[in-house]
Amino acid sequence: MNSAHRPDWDTVLIDIVDYVHDYTIESPLAYDTARLCLIDTLGCGLEALEYPACTKLLGPIVPGAIVPHGAKVPGTQFQLDPVQAAFNIGTMIRWLDFNDTWLAAEWGHPSDNLGGILATADWMSRQAVAVGKPALTMADVLTAMIKAHEIQGCIALENSFNKVGLDHVVLVKIASTAVVAQMLGLSREETLNAVSLAWVDGQSLRTYRHAPNTGSRKSWAAGDATSRAVRLALMARTGEMGYPSVLTAPTWGFYDVLFKGQPFKFQRAYGSYVMENILFKISYPAEFHSQTAVECAMQIHQALQAAGKTDADIKKITIRTHEACIRIIDKKGPLNNPADRDHCIQYMVAVPLIFGRLTAGDYEDSVAADPRIDALREKIICVEDPAFTADYHDPDKRSIANALTVEFNDGSKLDEVVCEYPIGHKRRRAEGIPLLEDKFRTNLARRFPARQQARITDISLDQKALEAMPVHEYVDLYVI
Repeated sequence: MNSAHRPDWDTVLIDIVDYVHDYTIESPLAYDTARLCLIDTLGCGLEALEYPACTKLLGPIVPGAIVPHGAKVPGTQFQLDPVQAAFNIGTMIRWLDFNDTWLAAEWGHPSDNLGGILATADWMSRQAVAVGKPALTMADVLTAMIKAHEIQGCIALENSFNKVGLDHVVLVKIASTAVVAQMLGLSREETLNAVSLAWVDGQSLRTYRHAPNTGSRKSWAAGDATSRAVRLALMARTGEMGYPSVLTAPTWGFYDVLFKGQPFKFQRAYGSYVMENILFKISYPAEFHSQTAVECAMQIHQALQAAGKTDADIKKITIRTHEACIRIIDKKGPLNNPADRDHCIQYMVAVPLIFGRLTAGDYEDSVAADPRIDALREKIICVEDPAFTADYHDPDKRSIANALTVEFNDGSKLDEVVCEYPIGHKRRRAEGIPLLEDKFRTNLARRFPARQQARITDISLDQKALEAMPVHEYVDLYVI
């Protein structure tokens, strides 16, 4: 007979909640990187607004609904409740697969949490100012970002949710719930309740990221997760109860039901490691395991031009890569939509080899219809290099290596082109920051007139000024 004795809180939950409530972030590098992450993430959202497939999902649930003192959605005129605003912002920033990335046993995009963080902070600030109280500042937003990155990333280091068929957005939901609960002023007990509610939720299946079902849900799944987090934190604020052994309960807990009975493993305590080591997608809107392959393909495109050859002269391309790349994006056969294409390494190599570029528009049907792309895809094979896989998991290296060898119909071949660390890696941060800032300026120009771009840029590139700015005033800069 099962005991009805109420157990103590699971240690994993306690560690998360104690971190968000008690840990002080003291790393200047973490705050500097969080500011870069903020502007890059918002810029990705602005670019996504050019795509009707994204914008059709945005706005209030009930058309025309207005929320006084609600959260505003950057790049739009929407002002929404914080739950729906979190969905809007989260969907925008993830739509084009161009925001930051974390790769480990589990992968994901910790900046997805900005949807819930920014919507909540903006709503709280407008509510506070309306009654004469002080607003939250952007320093509060950056702190929440660092902590959300840390929670998601540290759990991901040793625990593979994809191997049990669950999508990585479960970690967005957990991290967003924890930091939003703290922002809302929940007590330690209420925050524990909120985080337990997030774990007890049904979790998304990864099937929408893989053949034969790859589809656009992968572009709004994180928006859904971060908005659900805001909803659960608000419920916990009303006094809604939690579930102390949500992970460890025999038979009915997360471990037994969804994680094959295995408890989570941890490599390190929560601090600011993840934000300091986050990977930025700077040059190409491509699934991150392919970023170095795309860099190699761009080099090879130049070599082909120099040699007077084209894709028609290619007999075979071998991609020497790491295991995670093969598991996620090594794909043959027809590709049915943009979401399918940006998760196929053969496609993401073929396009730059042929055209010398890879943009978000290159995943659309108009480009994919070019028969040369599928013809070249058929000539590309992936092989695992165990050393690349080991370096991918090594916490001191965290490489994402790919190497391309091109063989021609006449029997000749090009020297192998190798790239271990993409431009957005910490090891190439000095090289990448100017390009990241240029990417931000480009995305601002997609949406705003010159004077508005300048106002946003001036404050966004000034660490001290940004941190001191009230959240709602910063968000107002992005209203069109």
